[in-house]
Amino acid sequence: MDKDYTAIPSPEILKNAAESELLDAKGDKVKFGELIKDKKTVVVFIRHFFCGNCQAFVEQLGSVSSDSLAEADTQIVVIGCGEWNPISTYTEMTKFEGPIYADPTRTLYHTLGMDVETLKGTPKGETKRSYLTVGGFTNAMLSIWRGPMKNPALVGKQGNISQLGGDFIFGPGNTCSLAYRMRHTEDHMEVADLMQAAGVLYP
Repeated sequence: MDKDYTAIPSPEILKNAAESELLDAKGDKVKFGELIKDKKTVVVFIRHFFCGNCQAFVEQLGSVSSDSLAEADTQIVVIGCGEWNPISTYTEMTKFEGPIYADPTRTLYHTLGMDVETLKGTPKGETKRSYLTVGGFTNAMLSIWRGPMKNPALVGKQGNISQLGGDFIFGPGNTCSLAYRMRHTEDHMEVADLMQAAGVLYP
């Protein structure tokens, strides 16, 4: 039976997820439930912090108008599977102004069903996502330059390179209205579709 990549987490899973601890940009712990407690929250789980594909996606996320988010009483949160140390550098690279957290144990990833590990890209015959504006080779070179070459002190702290992420809409509170788990390394939802589902005007 094929895995359901869009299955909404059960109340029990959401309860467990809320107790999962993340790390902020200073290394301080915060429970996931605190992030989604007060308002609707688009949560994007990226792959590792050196992934060029996810960087391109988060850059596009950063183009969502703060006014549109405020009007919809919605926030966007990004979570990576590495250590907390790369967060400030990731913010600089992507120009994303929202909060970014780290889940180095990948406990939250696995709790929410993101348990697939692969390095495969878009399958043959499937249209690539619009955020992928450069080719695979160019993207790989940019990832190496932006990551290990430019920031050697962060090597080993970026997270598991084969971990896949996903896109969710939570809150307010322990509720989930959308779940989309990546099937390969280039499989975040289109930003326009994600914002439409969240009721946020885009572009």
